[in-house]
Amino acid sequence: MSATEWKIVKQSPMLNPPAAAGNEVLRVDYTSGWDGRPDWGVVIPNQRAGDWAVVLHGHGSGGDQLLNRPDIRDVWLPALRSAGLGVLSPNARGNAWMSPATVDDLHGLIEWLKRNYSVRRLFLCGGSMGGTSALIYATRHPEQLSGVMALCPAADLPSYWHWARERSAQIPVLGEIASAIESSYGTTPDELPELYALHSAWTQRHRLTIRLALAHGTGDVIIPAEPTRQLAQSMSGRPDVWYEELPGGDHDSPLRFFPKALEWLLRNG
Repeated sequence: MSATEWKIVKQSPMLNPPAAAGNEVLRVDYTSGWDGRPDWGVVIPNQRAGDWAVVLHGHGSGGDQLLNRPDIRDVWLPALRSAGLGVLSPNARGNAWMSPATVDDLHGLIEWLKRNYSVRRLFLCGGSMGGTSALIYATRHPEQLSGVMALCPAADLPSYWHWARERSAQIPVLGEIASAIESSYGTTPDELPELYALHSAWTQRHRLTIRLALAHGTGDVIIPAEPTRQLAQSMSGRPDVWYEELPGGDHDSPLRFFPKALEWLLRNG
């Protein structure tokens, strides 16, 4: 339950947005209903009535990743705009990995979006931490969404935390990620497994009842592909689940499939 009132503090135009974003790009500042923490997001109003994408950023980025990370900006943003979608890109507490507080914040932000804009279909999209977060949120609030795109996600957060901890000496960023997960959740999967079970797409896969697009590279050394493959295989036979596996692909390889996956979601959503 929210401890304080969720509210918008201000809306203001963003300065010097990339040309592909169009003329009207807003920064929305709000305070969390969970703990009163200030946060923000980017809103690009829609050109096609009713269709919106909520784009979740990766670890180490923020709510403006869609505007300033070249490989995301130059591939994802044109795909979103050419499809006429409105865009909401929340900062989502930074490296929070869709913790309970982040779920609560995003729920409030989406409800605000629906009150203030025409929203007929809403698609949740992200890669890496953003893909992980999209899957987690979709298990918590499938009723808000029409479809989900998760590229190179951690399909089972607690087992991923263990996997990252075990390899942190060889790949330091994995230690940073594991620490960020612990900090955001306030505990480890060993200390509070029931909390992490609620934030595992694999454990909660029975709640992934909406259209789902997944992609992963088999050579990914940041987030392993096997849990994503297992999640897709557990839903084999469902025409509303799409899975693309890239043999030898690294962690960023699936990101270029965003336009293809988006087109599939819109066509079938």
